[in-house]
Amino acid sequence: MHSIAAEGAEVTEDALRPVTAQEKSWGWFAIFNVWANDIQSLFGYSLVASLFITYGVTGWTAFAALIASGLFVMFMVNLSGAAGERYGIPYPVLARASMGTEGAKLPAVLRAIVAVFWYGVQVYFASTALALLIRSLTGATGGAEFMGLSGIDWLSFVVVWAFHIAIFWRGMGWVEGFLNFAGPFVYAVMIGLVIVLWVKSDGQLLSQAQTIFANPEGTWGTEIKGFIVIFGTMVAYFAAVMINFSDFSRYAKDKPAMVKGNLAGLPFNMILFSALALLTTAGAAAVYGEALINPTEIVERTDSVLLAVIAAITFFAATVGINLVANFIPAVNGIANLSPSTIGFRKAGLITSGFALVIGGFWTGFISQFGISGFVNTLGATLAPLFGIMIVDYYLIRRQSLKLDDLYNPQRGTYHYRNGWNDHALVAFGIAAVFSVATVWVPALGQLEGYGWIIGAVLGGVIYLVRARGKVAV
Repeated sequence: MHSIAAEGAEVTEDALRPVTAQEKSWGWFAIFNVWANDIQSLFGYSLVASLFITYGVTGWTAFAALIASGLFVMFMVNLSGAAGERYGIPYPVLARASMGTEGAKLPAVLRAIVAVFWYGVQVYFASTALALLIRSLTGATGGAEFMGLSGIDWLSFVVVWAFHIAIFWRGMGWVEGFLNFAGPFVYAVMIGLVIVLWVKSDGQLLSQAQTIFANPEGTWGTEIKGFIVIFGTMVAYFAAVMINFSDFSRYAKDKPAMVKGNLAGLPFNMILFSALALLTTAGAAAVYGEALINPTEIVERTDSVLLAVIAAITFFAATVGINLVANFIPAVNGIANLSPSTIGFRKAGLITSGFALVIGGFWTGFISQFGISGFVNTLGATLAPLFGIMIVDYYLIRRQSLKLDDLYNPQRGTYHYRNGWNDHALVAFGIAAVFSVATVWVPALGQLEGYGWIIGAVLGGVIYLVRARGKVAV
């Protein structure tokens, strides 16, 4: 393992330091489980189900777009995770190579903001599983609402929020075990839910899955456009993890373990989860006459207390598990990077939890009004240029060679640039981010819907390559 010998280097004892050889213990199955739980989350299900409904394409077109996006993301995370696996460094430290020792605070904070948003939203979605459990066991329903949530909903939300704090306070080793436990049980419950809906629909579930979301007046053009938009939305959904995958890959035993885990984890889980989401959403629409995109709502309609209890526990476990890993770690690392010498793991965790309490509480009253796909695409478009810049810098500018000591020296060294900022990367990010976000919200660019992340990543990378090649020290 590399040493950090540079005078003046500042490394927090837990959040940002390179991992040791002993800590690089994750085999391919650990990486597989990261993706299993990331894809299995309640928000992930709701997003997939909403994509089947929103764009008026056949279920098979939506299914194909989801699989294609899984393969694309797999390729991208193999690229972005290579430096983390090789050098044992988290994303905020890797970003210093392209953005500068001070400039790296910008992408780290942006990534932390996105992570905090997801953290808060996932706390809310996990709380719906707990609310389902409470209602199933007590029979309590209804009640006065505040900001769209009943008393039981608010109680569940606060309990889940506090539960997250209790888990991270015990350390990430315990979280990893929690995550590995949750994954298989979620699939078991979803399969059970499909069986229940199959019986209730008199075996018509497959035909409903093919036709119920199709546009009767749809054309090949409609299907192709829907495919592209769904593909782009799912890529944007994974944009945050793609950019900071080194936060996870640095724990991999070696590169083959990372690559094998990504291969097994992304395409396989996307195929299985998408198929189950398609079948349950179609089955619910056939049986209950309503397109339900939250599986807890579907479980409530089954009138099975046993299934409701099991489903509530497993969906709760899966959402909490991935929230701590995929959202909590990036947020903590990004916040700690603002002041490595004063903000440690627990302090950054409390800051993250505080913001998450506000964001999750306002989810139903504010964020959800913009629509799930618009919200996801906006976050993805903002992060996209940072991905392109990072990949170009590591592979084309530096040829996969980093000076570890200089990454941890905030005052001098290869990555200090001009007062800690790489102007070439900053300009590339600014131009590309404005354009990529505009593809989501500017009507005149509506034809580019679904391409926002790819446009932002390519544009950021190309501008940075043109400006930086031959002009930055390697």
